[in-house]
Amino acid sequence: MGAGYFAEPFRIKMVEPIRVLSDEERLARIEEAGFNVFNLRAEDVYIDLLTDSGTGAMSSRQWAGIMMGDESYSGARSYYNLLDSCSEIFGYRYFQPVHQGRAAEKVVMPILLGKGKVSIANMHFDTTRAHVEIAGARAIDCVVPEAEDTASEAPFKGNMDIEGLRLLVEEHGCEKVGVVIMTITNNSAGGQPVSMENIRETSKICKEYGIPFMIDAARFAENAFFIKEREPKYKDVTIEEIVMECFSYADLFTMSAKKDAIVNIGGLIGVREDAGLFEKVKAATIPLEGFISYGGLAGRDLEAMAIGLKEGIDLEYLRYRIGQSRYLGERLKESGIPFQSPAGGHAIFVDAGKLLPHIPYNEFPAQALAIELYKEAGIRACDIGSFMMGRDPDTREQLKSQFEFTRLAIPRRVYTQSHLDVVADALAEIKKRAENLRGYRITWEPEVLRHFTARLEPIK
Repeated sequence: MGAGYFAEPFRIKMVEPIRVLSDEERLARIEEAGFNVFNLRAEDVYIDLLTDSGTGAMSSRQWAGIMMGDESYSGARSYYNLLDSCSEIFGYRYFQPVHQGRAAEKVVMPILLGKGKVSIANMHFDTTRAHVEIAGARAIDCVVPEAEDTASEAPFKGNMDIEGLRLLVEEHGCEKVGVVIMTITNNSAGGQPVSMENIRETSKICKEYGIPFMIDAARFAENAFFIKEREPKYKDVTIEEIVMECFSYADLFTMSAKKDAIVNIGGLIGVREDAGLFEKVKAATIPLEGFISYGGLAGRDLEAMAIGLKEGIDLEYLRYRIGQSRYLGERLKESGIPFQSPAGGHAIFVDAGKLLPHIPYNEFPAQALAIELYKEAGIRACDIGSFMMGRDPDTREQLKSQFEFTRLAIPRRVYTQSHLDVVADALAEIKKRAENLRGYRITWEPEVLRHFTARLEPIK
């Protein structure tokens, strides 16, 4: 089966044709896109590893559920089916569907944050950071130092730095810390997991200082798998039990269901027991997303989410899911490609800073590698580095990211081992000419979340 690889626990029932453009065509397409992979047409991409968000393949049960979706404006059956799944999995009292994870952040952040406040996280992802700043607050990352050593095999490199968290709370004052966020798995640190012990200790500090503790739950199931595998106490504990304990330590969560619920659209807000907070969530949802029982989604999407949440915590599925990342990681090791080790849950994060040390952070080495991957083999990846980090909201100076990663995000139940081999082979070829690659400069950018639409040009 290959190192760390588990065969697919499903049969393929339908296929979608994809094509490979010529070298000349790919070069023309990326130039037309302003050297921004987000601007490419999907039909011009051979293997699309841009994101694992909303790009998974739904199951036969989910597609059957779509046909049963109740499209009533208020009180739809599909809404109550989703609430039942959520209660069973997370154990919270209140849930609010929204159309995706950033919508959950748009609803929640202004409730918790405002001007003069700060948000502290093991690491904020791009939309989370943006919504913190849009709310008038500032985002502070507090990941463990082990995360900085990409060659290290530390088991929980996504953890919050507990000592650092306490120091930050005391430095800013607990009244200024509007929320502490635990992102599981820690996407910006390379898809690295967070231990149950770390979640528990973070929760204790938040309770001590009276600070709301929130989980960014996009990849909660993958994180639970790592806890079961790497935290000895949980070796014989079920995924379901691990998830229930994990969420018991937090006050609320936001979630992009487009990841571990394996749907193409959807998100969630969960509130453990604070009725007053949930009333504020509902009040904000209605003007931003729609009535509370559909939250910006069709009934069929609510139905698919209710089913997908349960499929996403299946142990055999998770073994296969994590196995794909590990297989790709082993192939990259064979070629000496540096990446955040050990392999993450949803992606491999190639260390472009190490692979292209001659390209400075303000010429975006991770973006340069993503562009080269497309030119080499029609593979679309994305920058998780200084290009994504953007500018300081106060000074407008380019920020230097803690990492210069090119993320290879693997969609769920979509690509085969052969596709992963193509990716590994392409990176091996690029490594041979790495010293000849050059950086990029931005020719146009918006003020917020620039990496989605900015345009660049190569530095001659």
